[in-house]
Amino acid sequence: MAKSTCPVTRKEFLEKAKPVSVTIGANTMLADVKEFSTGSLGWYLNGKATLEIDGKPVPVQIGLNLTLVGSKDLPRDGQAAA
Repeated sequence: MAKSTCPVTRKEFLEKAKPVSVTIGANTMLADVKEFSTGSLGWYLNGKATLEIDGKPVPVQIGLNLTLVGSKDLPRDGQAAA
């Protein structure tokens, strides 16, 4: 499979990206803009919610990463494009 290129620059993402609304069950939360330690860009959400199984409330832990495909390869500030 061919490698994908990210359609935005690192600077564009960090300056213009906004939090993303995520709904799981009846719970709506915001995933924050993030530059991951790997160098990838995206959104991150970590939290707790309650879902129902057969009418019973069930607490769940939520961990969500939304990663821009190809963003890890974007040049960092001060680096030339590869």
